[in-house]
Amino acid sequence: MEIGTALERLMARFSALAMRAARARGLPTDEIDEILQDVRIRLWKAHPESENLERLSASYFVKVVSSAVVDRIRRQRRSETSLDVATAATMVPDALRVLPPDAAEQDALAARLERALATLPRNRRLVVQLHLDGYQRQEISGMTGWTEAKVRNLLYRGLDDLRAHLRAEGDQNDA
Repeated sequence: MEIGTALERLMARFSALAMRAARARGLPTDEIDEILQDVRIRLWKAHPESENLERLSASYFVKVVSSAVVDRIRRQRRSETSLDVATAATMVPDALRVLPPDAAEQDALAARLERALATLPRNRRLVVQLHLDGYQRQEISGMTGWTEAKVRNLLYRGLDDLRAHLRAEGDQNDA
């Protein structure tokens, strides 16, 4: 059997599973087709022999889907990191929004938060940004593929680092 046929049989066998896995990780329905195409490419590159594809398990397939979803989320995050001043003001979540008297102070607060987030290690920054965007730990765990315990630890440590950085920056500005 040729590789294309074997790949399509595998995709047909696990397509419902792939859709559930992608949705469980927070991917919008309109992006699932793109993820499935990415999964096809990953499987084709990793298993160029059709015999290997026929032996793949459902759990392996879900891991490939999860990896594709997480990579897509990371790419989207990277493209969103270059913020202009107007966008930076909207970055501050409502829960943390302290309404300064004018727009200049709001922009300064958003810029401080952005600088503080940039100092966090990558894993902590990802989890803290998702938390500040309103995602729960369980949702973050599903999106990243990490255990809830790892997400909880990264979140708590990241928030502590964020607070410490903001306090230190505030002390420097007061001096």
